[in-house]
Amino acid sequence: MTTRNRSLVRVLRDRDARLCLAAVVVSGFGTSALWLASGIWVKDLTGSDGLAALCLFAMWAPSLAGPLLGTLADRTRRKPLLIWTNLTLAALLPTLFAVGSAGRVWLIFAVLLVYGAAGVVQDAAEAALVATAVGKPLLGDFNGLRMTANEGMKLVAPLAGAGVYAAYGGPAVALLDAVTFVLATLLYAWLRVRESAPPPPTTGWRTRTAEGAAFLWRHDRLRPLVLAGGTTMLLSGLSAATLYAVIEGLGHPPAYAGPLYVLQGVGSVAVGLASGPLLRRLGEHGFAAYGIALTGAATALRAVPADLAVLGSAVAVGAGLPCVLVAGLTAVQRETPEELLGRTAATAGTLMFAPTAIGLAVGAVLVELVGHRVLLVGCALALLLTSVRLFQRRASASRTASRSASDANPA
Repeated sequence: MTTRNRSLVRVLRDRDARLCLAAVVVSGFGTSALWLASGIWVKDLTGSDGLAALCLFAMWAPSLAGPLLGTLADRTRRKPLLIWTNLTLAALLPTLFAVGSAGRVWLIFAVLLVYGAAGVVQDAAEAALVATAVGKPLLGDFNGLRMTANEGMKLVAPLAGAGVYAAYGGPAVALLDAVTFVLATLLYAWLRVRESAPPPPTTGWRTRTAEGAAFLWRHDRLRPLVLAGGTTMLLSGLSAATLYAVIEGLGHPPAYAGPLYVLQGVGSVAVGLASGPLLRRLGEHGFAAYGIALTGAATALRAVPADLAVLGSAVAVGAGLPCVLVAGLTAVQRETPEELLGRTAATAGTLMFAPTAIGLAVGAVLVELVGHRVLLVGCALALLLTSVRLFQRRASASRTASRSASDANPA
């Protein structure tokens, strides 16, 4: 049995890890189905491309309030919080049955905003609960499989959502998503995790919100990883803005983006399965640095005007980009005290994912001003520099650890 297969078996043999992973897969399927179908629904009702694009923004906008929303995950036990947020969303989604005309489109956006805010709370609570339920030795394996599951859902769920929408309409997709939240609720309810109630707060909500960011900034191992993750996602947003210019340069129609997204998903699925063994061998900093370097090389390859190069770059980006995210989350779960884990994980998520939107917006302007090849080469160089800095940080930490060991054990 290969190391990767042993990693998979280790997680799936653990009852609580298996239930957590199943809950992620089920709810992720519903979410991925809804985000595509909601845009199609709004486009059909209004005819507006801008309003359709706002659906995805409405789901992601609450992530900017991650540090604040993450405090909720530290104010109560995480398992009941996950159960109640899932049930709340399951009850909320059927209200979309009232949407039958352009005049009711506001209801879709309202539901998506609540959906996004609940998702931020769920992610923070889940990160904290997994650290308790799964145990630190399996965190890398679990987070890699979680990435594999999420990317796998992105390959099939949007198509399923579009198919259900085409056959039965938007309300049917909302109902499908509601059912997935009910199933996720049952899976979380079956967990055998024991949590003690958190102590009552001794500081105000502003101070509690800032504590996650303060912990990250003071932590010598977490700060470089989270900053590297945010930088990588910013640069990935910049390079993603060149996608249709790259396709046009190859002489293909915009629909060529479909196969590229599939190949990127395949790369992410593959690296997710290998993440556990690679994290144990390379450590969080090394795993992240190699992934960022691979992403930089793939970004440069995308500037080559050849189909094979662009197709290969899609697989390589899919394999390289998730590494720093998996490494960052795993390190946060391992290094953060339990009472701070919810808001710290939410803050790290905001710092790593929010720059993507900034990169997309800035990239949309730059690709018109400097051209896609110049932008891609610039992003590739910046990614390689980011990986070099992380490698240097890893080497410095290793030398410090060696000196400490020598001082503790003099000859």
